[in-house]
Parts: sequence; C-alpha cells; structure tokens
Amino acid sequence: MEEPSEEVAGEQNVKEEEEDEQKIADMTSDAEEEEEDVEALTHADILDIFEEGLARLVQDPLLCDLPIQVTLEEINSQIALEYGQAMTVKVLKADGEIMPIVVVQDASVLDLKKAIRRFVVLKQQREGGVRHISWRYVWRSYNLVFQGGKLEDDRVRLKDYGIRNRDEVTFMKRLRKK
Repeated sequence: MEEPSEEVAGEQNVKEEEEDEQKIADMTSDAEEEEEDVEALTHADILDIFEEGLARLVQDPLLCDLPIQVTLEEINSQIALEYGQAMTVKVLKADGEIMPIVVVQDASVLDLKKAIRRFVVLKQQREGGVRHISWRYVWRSYNLVFQGGKLEDDRVRLKDYGIRNRDEVTFMKRLRKK
C-alpha cells in the first residue's frame, strides 16, 4: 500500500517541478520582453512620456496654477503648500514685481534665499533669457527686509523673524557704509 502512495507523491512532485520550471521560464521571458521594451525607448522618448505625464498632472485643480513646463520640485512644493507643510513668502522687488516663493514651514533665511535663486533661474529658463547671475554679488548688495528689519542671519528661521504664510518680504538694495 505504501508503494502506490509514494508513486503518486513522486508524480505530484514531478508535476510541481515542471510547473515551477514553466513559471520560471515565463517570468524570464517576461523580463526579457520588458528589457527589450526599455532598450527600444530612446532618451527623447522617455522625456516625452514624462512631460506628457506632468502635463496631465498639471490639469489637476490642485496644481492648475503651475506652468506647463513644471518641475517635480514645483509639484512637490504645491502639494506641501496644500497640506500646510509649506508657506508662500511674497518677495517684493524694487520694480514692483512680486515673486511668490514657496518654502517649508520651518525654513531658514538661507532656505528662502535658495528658493529665490531657484525661482529666478527657472523664470529665466522659461523666458529663454539664460544669463549668469552672481548670487554672491546679489546677497552682498541686497538685503531681504521684513517689517523694517533686515534678515541678516542665514541660520535664523523665518518664523523667528515673525514671517508667516503670505507675508511680504522686500528685496532692498543695501546702503553703502563709508
């Protein structure tokens, strides 16, 4: 009686092994097909697919304020803003232009300066006028001012200066000391 049950068990093991081998063969062929598909796409094709996906994202009501050539960083900033993890600081330039700068809630003055730099660089790229700006010169020559007080220490958080969401910070020329 034991021999037939061992024989049946042996046949089941053989069938299971064959099924496992077939699954492995199927997975291998699927992986090879995926590799071929990936290799068939050029860098330009992948960029086009990515840009189409971003364009669909920008149609969302939450992200509709963003430009067509949006960056991932801009999308993340907008989402963080919606969830209250970020705030908008309006930076007022001398020519009257207001730059809406998005920074995280616990951002420092240095974080604000970096965000201003990213904003200006992206704006220049989108307008086609790529010029070199010496940011070292900019921060030596200009101050950020909030309610009459200069934001001098880059390590101090904006909250410590009393800056909240939608507050205005002025971009002002420094007075020369003689």
